Amino acid sequence: MNKQDIQLLYKYNSWANKRILDAAAQVIEEEFLAPASYPHGGLRSTLTHTLFAEWIWRTRWQGESPTQRINPSDFPTFDALCTRWLKEEKALNAFIDSLTDEKLNATFRFRTTRGDEFENILWHAMVHVVNHGTQHRSEAAAMLTEYNHSPGDTDFMVFLRETK
Repeated sequence: MNKQDIQLLYKYNSWANKRILDAAAQVIEEEFLAPASYPHGGLRSTLTHTLFAEWIWRTRWQGESPTQRINPSDFPTFDALCTRWLKEEKALNAFIDSLTDEKLNATFRFRTTRGDEFENILWHAMVHVVNHGTQHRSEAAAMLTEYNHSPGDTDFMVFLRETK
C-alpha cells in the first residue's frame, strides 16, 4: 500500500461520512435519539460507534492506547456529535498527511480498551477502519431511509465518479 492509495481511500471515507451526516442533520431529535434493533442501537449510537472507531484507531496509530470509549451519552444532540466528528476528521487527515509509504507498511503495537496487546501492519488497520465504517454507515443509511432521509448511494464507485 502507498500513501496516495490510502489518501484516496480516506477521501472516500470522509465523503461517505459526510453523506450520512448530511442526511442525519435532517432528522428530528426524537429520531436521532430513538433506540433501534441494530447491533449498536439507534442512529446516535451507531454514529457514535463509527466515530469512536475512527478516533481510537487513529490514536493507536499515533502510539497511544486509550482505555476509555466514546459513549452516545457524550452527544445529547446531533450538533454535538457533528462538532466532535469534524474535529476528529481534521486530526485523522493530519495523520494521513504525515504518512510515508514506509510507515504504512510498518507494524505498530497497541492495547485494546481491555488491555489485550496486538501488533498489526498500519495499512491493514487503516483499511479495516474504512471497511468497518462502511458497515455502520449502511446501518445508519437504513435508519435514515426509514425516517425518509436517505443519504443516497455511498459506494466507492459513486464517490470516484462524483469527485472525478
